[in-house]
Amino acid sequence: MAIQFNDQTAKEAIASGKVVVIDFWATWCGPCIKLGPVVEELAEKYADRGVVVGKLNIDEDSEIVAENRVRNIPTVLFFKDGEVKDRSVGLVKLSDLEAHLLPLLG
Repeated sequence: MAIQFNDQTAKEAIASGKVVVIDFWATWCGPCIKLGPVVEELAEKYADRGVVVGKLNIDEDSEIVAENRVRNIPTVLFFKDGEVKDRSVGLVKLSDLEAHLLPLLG
């Protein structure tokens, strides 16, 4: 299950150095709502590989949004070793998210 991040918990996860995937979304964003189940599926599929997957509502927490220059939603950022390694913007399929994630697990 995807974690519900806020600014503080997202920063703590990123600082851990683990592979962290954060879906930046909002309740009023149709494509964000459609991407939600895809992110949940990613979280379940890779939980046993130590990947931390979560969602961050941009209307409730904006500090990390600004720090990572998230301009459009949905945006999914992929972190490793405390820094952004990749990003996906827009409504995508699970296989598209996996294409960004798998190189970070190697």
